[in-house]
Amino acid sequence: MSCPVAHDFDPFDAEYLADPYGEFAALREAGPVHYSPRLDMWVVTRHADIEAVFKDPESFSASIALSPLTPLSPAAQEIWARRFGAAPVMSNCDPPVHTRIRRHNMATFSARRIAVLEPRIRRLARELIDALPADGEVDLVPGLTFPLPGLTIFTLLGFPEEDAEQLKAWSDDRLYLVWGQLDAAAQVDVVNRTMDFWDYCERHVQRRLQAPTDDFTSGLLRIREEDPDALSLQEVASVVFGLSFAGHETTTNLLSNCLRQLVPRREIWLALRDDPTRIPAAVEEVLRYDSSVICWRRRATRDAEVGGVDVPAEARLLLLLGSANRDPAVFDDPDEFRLDRPAATRHLSLGRGIHFCLGAPLARLQAQIVIEQVLERRPDLRLVDDQALEFPANVSFRGPKRLLATTAPLTAAATESA
Repeated sequence: MSCPVAHDFDPFDAEYLADPYGEFAALREAGPVHYSPRLDMWVVTRHADIEAVFKDPESFSASIALSPLTPLSPAAQEIWARRFGAAPVMSNCDPPVHTRIRRHNMATFSARRIAVLEPRIRRLARELIDALPADGEVDLVPGLTFPLPGLTIFTLLGFPEEDAEQLKAWSDDRLYLVWGQLDAAAQVDVVNRTMDFWDYCERHVQRRLQAPTDDFTSGLLRIREEDPDALSLQEVASVVFGLSFAGHETTTNLLSNCLRQLVPRREIWLALRDDPTRIPAAVEEVLRYDSSVICWRRRATRDAEVGGVDVPAEARLLLLLGSANRDPAVFDDPDEFRLDRPAATRHLSLGRGIHFCLGAPLARLQAQIVIEQVLERRPDLRLVDDQALEFPANVSFRGPKRLLATTAPLTAAATESA
C-alpha cells in the first residue's frame, strides 16, 4: 500500500493543540500510516497497528522516545555532549539492557512501596483540597493537580520537599526541549537548565550512596550493593532522572483531565458520589477519551510493514495514541464518554508490551484518590463556564495549563437541579 503524505499535519498548530481529535479522526479514516514532511516522521493512526508496533521491539526501537524532537543547534549540541551523562535505561532503551533494568525497577517500585505511599497521598490530597477557598474561584492545577503528583514522586525518590518547585521548573524545561519546538537561542538556555537537572539527580544518588534510607533511590543502590553488575551508578542516576519527570508530568495531566471531563458531566459525577466503586472505571474512560499522552515515538530498525504500508529502516514513527483510543474498530461510539464502557481498558495511553508504564498503578491510585476526596470534601465543585483552556505546545503530553473552578456552595435550588 502506498503511503499518503500528510502535508498539513502540524502538532504545534493552535487549533490542533486546543483539540487534536478531529485531526486524528480525519487521518485515521484516510489511512493507517501517513508520511509527515514537516516532522520527517511516519504517522501511525490506528489501534491495531500501534499496538503491533509496541509489541515488536525488535523491529521498532524505543531509542528515540526521549530524544529532542527538534534538532539541536550546534551550540546546544555542544552543551548536551559535554554535560549530559544519562544512559538509556527505560523509555528509550531496548532489550537486553531494558529487560535487566526494568526487572530491578519493578522489584523496587513494588506494591509494598506504593501501599506505604497511599496514606501520604490521601493526607496530601485532603490538605490540598481543604486549602482551596471555601467560596470563590480557584485554579485547580496549582491548587491540586500540579503539587500532588510531584510531591508523591519526589517523596518516592527521596528528594527534599523544599526542592519541589525547582524540580517542577526543570521538568517544564525538559518537556519543551524533548517534545516541543524551541528556537536556537532558547535551546541553549533550556539545555543548560536541563543539565542542571541531571547534575541534581547525580548528586542525589551520591548522597543516598553515603546515607541510604527507605526510598526508591536507596532501593536501587541496595540492589547494586548486592550485585555490582546489576546496575551502574550512571544507570541508577538515569532512572532517577527519568522518573523525576515521568512520575508526575503525565499524572498531573491525568488528574486535570479527570476533573475536566467528570465534573461537568453531572449525572456521571453524582453517580460516582453515590457509588465510589465506579471511580476506577471512570479513570480508565478518561485515560481513553482524553489521554494524558496523545503521541509517542519509535524508530524502525529494519524495513518493516505497518498497517500494510512499507516503512523503511531508520524511519521515525509518531504513534497517535489519542487516535488509537478513539478507533471505532475497537471502541463503539468512541467520541462518547461512557462510564460503563466495557472495553475502556484497551486504551493505549499507558503503552503496551515491554514498555508498559511502570508507574501505572501509582498514577491510577492518585487519580482515584483525588476523585474520591473531591467528591467527599468539595461536592459542590463546578468548573467555570466557557473558560478558554490552553495546552502546552508539545507533541506528546496533553493537559490544561489552568483549570478554573468555583467552590461556592450550591443554593438549594441548584442542588435540586444538579
